[in-house]
Amino acid sequence: QVQLVESGGGLVQPGGSLRLSCGASGIIFSIYTMGWYRQAPGNQRELVATVTSGGSTNYADSVKGRFTISRDNAKNTVYLQMNSLKQEDTAVYYCYARVRTLTNSGIDVWGEGTLVTVSS
Repeated sequence: QVQLVESGGGLVQPGGSLRLSCGASGIIFSIYTMGWYRQAPGNQRELVATVTSGGSTNYADSVKGRFTISRDNAKNTVYLQMNSLKQEDTAVYYCYARVRTLTNSGIDVWGEGTLVTVSS
């Protein structure tokens, strides 16, 4: 069984910064794409950013230039550096990974989420 555990959420003032981390554990053969999604109250879950095993990144337009996604393949960990935070960034942030296990060529795994609140 593969698990994702997020950390780094919290309360920050507008204009501030936070760094989210997410580590994968379990019997993992390899990890394809890792990423972050978020869901604000009353909204659907939306893409924030993804990064492939080769390092290619993709960002939502709303976070381009402010957020940076990165990963450490050796540690099966993905990070999200969030700068110039806005109140509209307030949401539960979910870690995502597309994982290859010994018995399955590709499964989607989600973390439980970490709350980010941007407020003065």
